Amino acid sequence: MTDANRFRNRRAIVTGGASGIGLTVAARLAAEGAAVSLWDVNAEALARARTESGAADVQALDIVDPARVEAAMQASVAALGGLDVLVCSAGITGPNGPVRDYPTEAWKHVFDVNVHGLFYCNRAAIPVLEKTGYGRIVNVASIAGKEGNPNASAYSASKAAVIGLTKSLGKELARTDIRVNCVTPAAVKTAIFDQMTQEHIDFMLSKIPIGRFGTVDEVAALICWLASEEASFSTGGVFDVSGGRATY
Repeated sequence: MTDANRFRNRRAIVTGGASGIGLTVAARLAAEGAAVSLWDVNAEALARARTESGAADVQALDIVDPARVEAAMQASVAALGGLDVLVCSAGITGPNGPVRDYPTEAWKHVFDVNVHGLFYCNRAAIPVLEKTGYGRIVNVASIAGKEGNPNASAYSASKAAVIGLTKSLGKELARTDIRVNCVTPAAVKTAIFDQMTQEHIDFMLSKIPIGRFGTVDEVAALICWLASEEASFSTGGVFDVSGGRATY
């Protein structure tokens, strides 16, 4: 159930907004009153996503380039008239395989997108939110960042880094009205599964006590709560949506 007024007069940026969790979050934010800017590396998908989500703005960029992130931030803030919410959903899995065989360039690329790119986005948002005097940052991590999935070392390590960054930034901004949290979903069946082997997909399903994968709507519901004014006393937090998989 959505609340048409929950994000009234709020301005939001969603990275990875052209598909999957990002697109679902963006559509819900817009349906609940927010003006939304979608960021994604896939320019063609962005055009479709803009129509599907009701977004007010789109920015086609690769978040691994800090200069482009800064430029996109300025463009989105100008288009939206400010910024209140940043949801960082952009990410990749990298190949599946043991550490001893893991390609160096693939390892670097996973960290460039999942850690460095997310860091650039968080960093670019902070002065804008500080000027506004209010803000919510929600970073999408993964249960793999807490438990470490075998044959997914780069993905697991990168998502652990997202958790650590979120905890650090949440404490840095705790005396302001800016809240910084992350979510750690178990596997959610989206297009990102195309980057995984069937063996790895089966392994992830076997670890979920509920016995099914999560849905993008279930993850989006938690993200949107964390992006709202209601999440006023939670910061630097790690919120599970894992079907019972999380053990801590």
